[in-house]
Amino acid sequence: MMPTPGFPPNTLDSEGEPIWISELANCDPNHILHVVRGIEPAEALQVLGAKPGLIRSCELPDSRPDEWTSLPCAALGIEPGTAAALLAGRIGEWTFVYDDSGFTYDDETTKALSADGRTAAMSVYTINGDASLTYAVDGEQIEWVDVDGLDPEKDIPAMPAGLRAAFEAAGTVETEDFEPGEPDGLVTMRAACALAGLALTLDDVRRLPLLIVPFG
Repeated sequence: MMPTPGFPPNTLDSEGEPIWISELANCDPNHILHVVRGIEPAEALQVLGAKPGLIRSCELPDSRPDEWTSLPCAALGIEPGTAAALLAGRIGEWTFVYDDSGFTYDDETTKALSADGRTAAMSVYTINGDASLTYAVDGEQIEWVDVDGLDPEKDIPAMPAGLRAAFEAAGTVETEDFEPGEPDGLVTMRAACALAGLALTLDDVRRLPLLIVPFG
């Protein structure tokens, strides 16, 4: 794999995380990114279980009030840990939902988002550093990628075309913790972003019409 070919300069942080996500997140994130093609943000939030009456438009704050509060959490004015903040927007055909606390993790979630002929993926990164990506098409799970077990040379060529292209775009990040070419823990976040065309900065995200809702 090549170093992050799908990400222009200034769209990744120093550790290889999409910078718009790391600048949204708190300092020790336990979070999820859902991406789905062919559905509006409000509908995606409802598929994930959000209450329609609580969904509202969002303008993100200029900064986090402290290191433990994500920007979406600050936008809602909720205390960290009391609920998740779900932030949703759309780029072209793809909708994203960022879950700052990992409350929307469920084995059926990605299948539900992908129903009716859609394509969806869920990238999970836990507070313990566990990372995975689930990929589904038309209500069926097609692929589950656990970073700890990922062999890029063997596994990526065997993936469905769209997902394969996303992982090739995600590439690898060289750090002292990984051998050259070894997948790092943030590869699935990059792959989900590459799949949905989300090689963005936080300023790019701020310019989108955003929805936000408390969850949990």
